[in-house]
Amino acid sequence: MHKSTIAMNEYLLKRFWEIDFMRGLSIVMMIIFHLIYDLNYFDVFNLLPHSNFWVYFARATASIFILIAGISLTLSYSRTKKIRNVRYKIFMKYFKRGLKIFSWGLILTLVTCIFIKERFIIFGILHFIGISIILAYPFLQLRYWNLIIGSIIISAGIYLKGVTVDFDWFIWVGLTPDNFSTLDFFPVFPWFGVLLFGVFLGNILYPDYKRRFYLGDLTYFTFVRSFCFLGRYSLLIYLIHQPVLIMLLYIFNGISCIT
Repeated sequence: MHKSTIAMNEYLLKRFWEIDFMRGLSIVMMIIFHLIYDLNYFDVFNLLPHSNFWVYFARATASIFILIAGISLTLSYSRTKKIRNVRYKIFMKYFKRGLKIFSWGLILTLVTCIFIKERFIIFGILHFIGISIILAYPFLQLRYWNLIIGSIIISAGIYLKGVTVDFDWFIWVGLTPDNFSTLDFFPVFPWFGVLLFGVFLGNILYPDYKRRFYLGDLTYFTFVRSFCFLGRYSLLIYLIHQPVLIMLLYIFNGISCIT
């Protein structure tokens, strides 16, 4: 095999362990929060999942995950440009990926609509990530503009949080009816602004798929390697962790499933 081909293959296979680690960290934090929430929901322990600490914990978890999603988009974009120079083909890659993740979100909507009913997921994290992968495409080559636009979107989202409407067509944007309640809610405003911050960081810290700063390889630590593993399979873990948690609670505590 030609040396240039070998070098390109190594380039395409390279992963940045710190990205996988941080994504894995957010996944562990998410599982912890959902465990606390489930214990409270099924009246096993009242650990106050809606107290200030757990509210901030949940927001920090989501922020880390979405920031890393934004960084990962820039890494993927840099790598894809090496393979495909046609912008249409590059966009279709992200369109298909976004549609796939959004479809998983729709499946969660159906499942929660059947079992949770009144608090079913309308526009959760998977819906948001799916839509954002598509919406972010025009921003993937921008740098400081993403800080400005992201700040505007976050500010608009904070404002919209205090606004209620008498229709539900724009829940995905952040406009919600009075007494709106759902298990998982990530509207475009403000969360797309957080993702754009991640795109900014990705373009600054990893231009052209190269780490701009020195960081030693810590994956020889089992702890780090384990978190990296979780980060690489974050979608699968997200899809199965709640059924697993509920099943374990049912087995060990005799909790009946929601009817």
